[in-house]
Amino acid sequence: MTDASWLSVDLCVVPIGVGVHLSPYIAACQRVIAAAGLAHELGPNGTAIEGPWDEVMACVRACHEEMHRLGVPRVYTTLKLNTRIDVKQSFEEKVTAVQREMQG
Repeated sequence: MTDASWLSVDLCVVPIGVGVHLSPYIAACQRVIAAAGLAHELGPNGTAIEGPWDEVMACVRACHEEMHRLGVPRVYTTLKLNTRIDVKQSFEEKVTAVQREMQG
């Protein structure tokens, strides 16, 4: 058994008040995540991040701080959290498990 200090999240950061062209802000957030050294994967509607709880949450905060540093007046974020105490499972392992089930 493991503790719940390992975390995977789905993070969606939405800058408000900057128009409809958001990719520069998303790219800035991706640079923050990459600089944190955490495993991450950009998707069409957010970014999956995994790592130690405190590091992941610090990264989420750093993304918000970067948005405000860039002049974003308001930031709306959705965050889905996943912890497990029976096993440490990576993104790839989760996806592989579902794909294996689909193959029969």
